[in-house]
Amino acid sequence: MTSHNSIPDNVKKIHLIAVCGTGMGALACMLKDLGYTVTGSDANVYPPMSTFLEGKGVHIFEGFNAKNLAYGPDLVVVGNAVRKDNPEAVTLNEIGLNFCSMPQALNHFVVADKKALLITGTHGKTTTSSMLAWILYVAGLDPSFMIGGILLNFDGNYRLGNGGYVVLEGDEYDTAYFDKQSKFLHFDPHVAILTSVEFDHADIFNDLAHVKETFDKFINKFSTQNYLIAYDQDENIDDLLAGKNTNIQRYGLQSNSQWWVTDALVKPPWNCFEVSHNGQTFGKFKIRLPGAHNRANALAATAAAHQLGISPEVIAKAFETYSGVKRRQEVRGIKNGVTVIDDFAHHPTAVRETIKAIRPFYPQGQLIAVFEPRTNTSMRDIFQDEYSHVFDVADLVCIRKPPLLEKIPECCRFSSEKLVEDLKKQGKDAAYFPDTDAIIDFVVASAQTGDVVLVMSNGGFDNIHERLLEIL
Repeated sequence: MTSHNSIPDNVKKIHLIAVCGTGMGALACMLKDLGYTVTGSDANVYPPMSTFLEGKGVHIFEGFNAKNLAYGPDLVVVGNAVRKDNPEAVTLNEIGLNFCSMPQALNHFVVADKKALLITGTHGKTTTSSMLAWILYVAGLDPSFMIGGILLNFDGNYRLGNGGYVVLEGDEYDTAYFDKQSKFLHFDPHVAILTSVEFDHADIFNDLAHVKETFDKFINKFSTQNYLIAYDQDENIDDLLAGKNTNIQRYGLQSNSQWWVTDALVKPPWNCFEVSHNGQTFGKFKIRLPGAHNRANALAATAAAHQLGISPEVIAKAFETYSGVKRRQEVRGIKNGVTVIDDFAHHPTAVRETIKAIRPFYPQGQLIAVFEPRTNTSMRDIFQDEYSHVFDVADLVCIRKPPLLEKIPECCRFSSEKLVEDLKKQGKDAAYFPDTDAIIDFVVASAQTGDVVLVMSNGGFDNIHERLLEIL
């Protein structure tokens, strides 16, 4: 039999392969809330995602097995972590089940007849998406959303609303083993935001030209019904937009852009800024997130909200009550006057901007930057030299050995030891650590009242934040 990459009519039972990922888990919950019978399977079934899904009524099979499909689901959603030799992927082809990718399912079941608001770019997607979702909620527009982080205002990464808009974080990662294009290419957004274009995801993209080619495809799909809001301080975006006739609005710091920050002031805990729109004062705003990059994220969300008819007053109210996203400059605790902050930063640009953002909010003590390179890109030597220029504002730098280095060919591995050597040559106080325990011992011995420990990693980092707070 032949299976079909399509979504049939009258679907009632849906199975998700690799259900415990952030996006797939959110989709499973949304489908359950929409009234479907939902099952899932995964190799790594453990809390909190497993218990959360089971609490929502999603039955989870532990491990991948042909038997998991024996009950005959009407549709199988295949996660992008699933390989074509996965036992369930093999079986669905053998017995002829209908299947689709996560973005196809999201488009069909959740977006449907709503207008999609899509946030794309190398940096800032999660924060900008969450800001826009909260603005829509405060405006009474009852939005739906699916975002790649836990929104503290909602205590979740998804929501099904009855309003006409759905906010989506546009992931540039590939879609599935049967569809290698970026996920965001599946959507036809009413409004899209493009925050930045840099080389990242070395396991998916060959080089910067390959990344730009993908974003070019995305922009070329736009019609006169679509609106694109694009950052004005990015040469790669400038290249991509040259000669394009799309409805484009630029935002950032340039006075000839439609949207720009005319004035900015840090008054802890507030990051204050004034916005100009087409040369006229639009409004004064303040957010609790530090940094120029977060002002830019807020500006993008402001431009999108204005496009939907939301007033400056409502936007200001939303920003003042916006709580942020877990793992985005999240203060995990303060012990004996030492503040421990958790951040997802891993790309050199994100590491630099995060450190720069934190410094003015904590001007008195040491800023201790703790970095774990663990993404498929940061564990490669692609950014070896770039990383040596992003810790300038930190007083003390702790670099961990990448924890999964054996996944990378020996010829291409990032060297934490070399990074520390390069930092020391520049006069930076930097140290290399083979494991997390050694970092904890060092930081506890070094940190004093008034200091800030900024931990940057896209992983759990052996629960370093809680362990530091316990010992401090």
